[in-house]
Amino acid sequence: MNEPILTVQDLRRVFDVSKPWLERVLAREPRQLLTAVDEVSFSIRKGETFALVGESGSGKSTVAKMVVGLLGPSGGTVRFAGVSDGERPRPGMVQMIFQDPYASLNPRWRVADIIAEPMIVTGPRKDGASRAARVAELLTLVGLSPRDGDKYPHQFSGGQRQRIAIARALSSEPEFIVCDEPTSALDVSVQAQILNLMRELQERLGLTYLFISHNLAVVRHMAHRIGVMYLGRLVEVQESDALFDAPKHPYTRLLIDAVPNLADIGRDRVPVQGEVPSPINPPTGCTFHPRCPIAMPVCSRERPVFRDGAACHALAPQAAAAE
Repeated sequence: MNEPILTVQDLRRVFDVSKPWLERVLAREPRQLLTAVDEVSFSIRKGETFALVGESGSGKSTVAKMVVGLLGPSGGTVRFAGVSDGERPRPGMVQMIFQDPYASLNPRWRVADIIAEPMIVTGPRKDGASRAARVAELLTLVGLSPRDGDKYPHQFSGGQRQRIAIARALSSEPEFIVCDEPTSALDVSVQAQILNLMRELQERLGLTYLFISHNLAVVRHMAHRIGVMYLGRLVEVQESDALFDAPKHPYTRLLIDAVPNLADIGRDRVPVQGEVPSPINPPTGCTFHPRCPIAMPVCSRERPVFRDGAACHALAPQAAAAE
């Protein structure tokens, strides 16, 4: 598990959210640019689950879409093992499981056709009989019946539809799967079933996951390593147990403190204050400093350097001493 299958370096994505040109000219307004992802770097080792967590609007899903190629980066690189710069991974090597299983499945197609489509596009199985056999095998693998291939998506529950989405993702024989909040639209009891299925498939097939979620309890169950994002920037990356036992960044500590825990009944909690600032006009220096309980003057002036697994001025003794 030492070889990186994915390396992301200085990834950026900027969206132009300006009004139409004529409206801007008449109103004498400048262009408005939204920086959704700002110089994000991480790597994922083969066979592991790397999770990205953070509040809504932190840029997690934008990173996921750039990794699979649904969005082009404004800067930086996304490189898969064995793939040269400027080239794309082999067809079917990278797949994605989307957040809403009903919206991501074609309601006019039978389940067997939905699962077989990646095989047709990427070409691992040209023969119709072999594709049908593979579809039956995948349905069984995800806990459904081969007879379910004749049904339509609306005939299944939410959890069953997500199992179909997982089977579709596996049909092209991928090595790397991006999971964009795959259980957030499901009931808690169904979430556990899907997560256990994904872990079982990972061990059986040697899959690598990039797991996107805002649910820290889910992430703790799934991830080997965790990256915490805030306003488009990566503020902390640690092994899962280390991050929950000893978080370094104050934002990470506040996120973990917000998770309900029976052992902490009666203990004073410090809630996360304020709202996420606008990514169109982010704060200077450390973007978290307006909400940080331990902010120093330097935090509003200088962007912190990523060191020892976190980007925080409080981790730099010389900066703290200077204050």
